[in-house]
Amino acid sequence: MAHSSDSRTQGRSADAEPERPPPVAEVSRTAMEQLEQLLNQPAETVSACSRGEDGGWRLTVEVLELRRVPDTMSLLASYEVDVDRQGQLVGHRRTHRYERGRADRR
Repeated sequence: MAHSSDSRTQGRSADAEPERPPPVAEVSRTAMEQLEQLLNQPAETVSACSRGEDGGWRLTVEVLELRRVPDTMSLLASYEVDVDRQGQLVGHRRTHRYERGRADRR
């Protein structure tokens, strides 16, 4: 009995288009979720995002480190987060701590 080729391989060529990187919104969301799990603290927002030459990403994520009353006295921290091409967190470091109610000094 003759067998046809596997239907999963039909239509694929050796010159298949390379896999597209995830969109920046997905990268940001995933990085925040992964940092929250790692630090066991809530990530509030991505305040900066840039694409590296290697195809990865570098983001700055703001994290609530200590909730206080009033909320303007809560302590937040900025974390520099490195993400690979697939959107997975590969490194992080805290760069700055500040009270929510204080503006940056210029």
